[in-house]
Amino acid sequence: MDITTTLNQIIALSIQDRIRLVQAILDSIAAEQDYLDLTNSQKQELDRRIDDYEANPDNVLTWEEVKASVKAQR
Repeated sequence: MDITTTLNQIIALSIQDRIRLVQAILDSIAAEQDYLDLTNSQKQELDRRIDDYEANPDNVLTWEEVKASVKAQR
């Protein structure tokens, strides 16, 4: 398989089709893995975030607030 040719074919697709392709690739990877291997630091960060959420369940942003924040940073 020539990766350059494949990438050029992918780039020629519409954005919507490329998004579908990425999702299909991610789905195929997920189907082949029983679980994700996390590093200790990743596990600790997830635990920290869960603890923070459980201690402050009202300290969250809506999806609209997140998008507005990202757009404001551009």
